[in-house]
Amino acid sequence: MVRLARKAIEEYLRSGTVVEPPADTPQPLWEPMGVFVTLNKLVGGRKMLRGCIGFPYPQKPLVRATIEAAIASATEDPRFPPVQPDEMDEVVVEVSVLTQPELVRVSDPREYPKAIKVGRDGLIVEKGVFRGLLLPQVPVEWGWDEQTFLSQTCMKAGLYPDAWLDPDTRIYRFQAIIFEEEEPRGPVKRRELTPSGRAGGSIGQIHLPEESLKDGDLLEDHY
Repeated sequence: MVRLARKAIEEYLRSGTVVEPPADTPQPLWEPMGVFVTLNKLVGGRKMLRGCIGFPYPQKPLVRATIEAAIASATEDPRFPPVQPDEMDEVVVEVSVLTQPELVRVSDPREYPKAIKVGRDGLIVEKGVFRGLLLPQVPVEWGWDEQTFLSQTCMKAGLYPDAWLDPDTRIYRFQAIIFEEEEPRGPVKRRELTPSGRAGGSIGQIHLPEESLKDGDLLEDHY
């Protein structure tokens, strides 16, 4: 899927053509699943976000959603100008396949930090017309604890940092299988999200052939 995402981007940037799923795509990749494609540009040996867009919910077959999210991450992320073809020589592609988001149920909003786990969960915060999403890798990369993760997701939604304490705010959690290139066009590895000092957790029910992930209507970004 990572290589498919790169192929989709490079072909679209070169010719404006949307690639079709490979004829030998395994059946599990035709199942509807949420997916995000993240582009990180290597600058001075450090990764800098260059685009990230995806489908939080299982709206489309995974293989098609990956193609669409990949192209959108390179051309439609409103925070960045469209990626130029020659930039792809410096861009690392990452694909996150998501579980179905589930509502976090607590008797008191103050229990939310204990009901989620950094290094395992991604979050969606909803209140009225406001909604924000952060992928599971974000709090790990920034060194956040669970309370900070909740607050940052609220701000992503355009809400106050403590909006998660409002009984009218709904919190959803999900997990992800993450694969990324080790370097531009390089080998693909599975990314683990175990923060220092924390035990790893289950990633939920995602059953996909790993070799396909490696080879092979609302869009939201995650930062």
